Amino acid sequence: MKLQALYKITAVAAALVLAGCGGDINVSPTVNDNSTINNPPPTGGGGDGGGNGGTPNENLCAVHNGIQGAFDGRDCEYNLEFASRSVEVTEDLTFVELPNGGVHVFDGALLIGKDCDTTTSCTIDENGPVVTVEPGATLAFTSGEAIVRVARGAKLNAIGTFDKPITFTSANAFTRFDVVGDGPRFADWGGIIVNGQGITNQCTDAQRDANTCNVPSEGIVSYYGGNDNSDDSGSMKYVKIWYAGSGPRAGGDGDDLNSLTLNAVGGGSSYEFIHVHQGYDDGIEFFGGAANIKHIVVTDTQDDSIDIDSGWQGNAQFIYVKHGTVNIDGVDVYMGNGGFESDGESNAGPDYSQAPASRPTIANVTVVTTDGLSTRDNDPSTAMKFDDNFQGQLYNFLLVKEDVSTNDTRCILFTGDGEKGVVDGDLNFYNSVMACVAENEFNSNQLFADGTSRQEWFDNDGLNIRVGGNASVFAADGFATDMNSSDISIAANDLSELDASFFDSVDYIGAVSSTDTDSEWYQWVQAALAVAEQD
Repeated sequence: MKLQALYKITAVAAALVLAGCGGDINVSPTVNDNSTINNPPPTGGGGDGGGNGGTPNENLCAVHNGIQGAFDGRDCEYNLEFASRSVEVTEDLTFVELPNGGVHVFDGALLIGKDCDTTTSCTIDENGPVVTVEPGATLAFTSGEAIVRVARGAKLNAIGTFDKPITFTSANAFTRFDVVGDGPRFADWGGIIVNGQGITNQCTDAQRDANTCNVPSEGIVSYYGGNDNSDDSGSMKYVKIWYAGSGPRAGGDGDDLNSLTLNAVGGGSSYEFIHVHQGYDDGIEFFGGAANIKHIVVTDTQDDSIDIDSGWQGNAQFIYVKHGTVNIDGVDVYMGNGGFESDGESNAGPDYSQAPASRPTIANVTVVTTDGLSTRDNDPSTAMKFDDNFQGQLYNFLLVKEDVSTNDTRCILFTGDGEKGVVDGDLNFYNSVMACVAENEFNSNQLFADGTSRQEWFDNDGLNIRVGGNASVFAADGFATDMNSSDISIAANDLSELDASFFDSVDYIGAVSSTDTDSEWYQWVQAALAVAEQD
């Protein structure tokens, strides 16, 4: 069966709900060329890319180093002289919302700031350029080699609003740019890479002390890492990242481009109200650092939805992950490996004492898996995978799998030394529900090294429950946790003991509450799932 059957929301119903919100959230991932702007911009905006509108003949495209995008009255097109793998943006610039559904279209990569390997003669520019993307702006890319890359010391600030989200997407989402006519799909462009100066256990203590921590990023090489987990690489809010990623590349498996890669990004950056859709590799991947994420939806990404590695120390709350199918050339194929792939250490030992294993605090998560094998690598759809001494405190999780009829897939999987966090008491679930039709190795005969069974560990003295795949956990909308479910017999953790400066107090398990339908978060998830339904 298809996972989409779980979701009873129709595209028409979703559109009606969103129209009632007064927002501009598109239900369809393919943009209608005949769209019009609901709030026409004022005339007189600056032609340097800093204005919010202008007369019909005014060039609204961004400009740097004396080069400006070409404005055809609707769209801004940026050639390889403006942005490419050989051109680095070294001054501030702004991308505005264009009138009449206009799009900023890039033929090549947008490299923000100067990349630097500090073992050579360069130094990191601590006051690098700031690229600002204004509410309602859309940036589209025509090539799988096209990435947005933020160098250490530079910033990308993409702060939209609920009514005017920012979109990074494939140019094929617009029929006027879709030369072949197949529409948008995963790997149409490369995704966003943010390189920070936070702590990652990919570098030794000696390298950090000598300012020679230079980790090459996956996919297309640039450098990240340092010793400042408070570093600020800019922030993103109310942003859609669709049809991105690639891989594996020259380095083989693992040398991939994700939809959003946070390389040692520090806690000065935050990522909120993000929807990642149909990426080829991971949705959001962390390599160390301490950036925080909140209100995140990842739908139909082929590999892992949230991938944690190399010592990430951040916080996360309100994450909705859905694995499903997409139609490619008339065939439905499965999307999704791990809802979470959680790795603690790239390296360990005395030479890495300054860089601990990944140890985030994560709350209010829903992961809905399938029994399918991902079209990317034929791997199964798994809610949680733990490896490499991952450590973490996990609150109010709802893990769902209703079908194992073909592939006997599982909800929680330990690989390598993933059990170490359990044995050492560093990995725990609290107030969480496993609603999986088959629990596989979660039985009384499967023991950790300390003699604890997997069941005992997950149950955590009754704080958590396992209710099976036929339990009723969703409300009539098909995605929000049913606050009246008789199968959810435990209470949520109100999170009052966690950091109140980040975590919101809650009274529900999972990412979304059935009694919260008026909130922006509920409607953000609803819109994201409506998009996934139409692929």
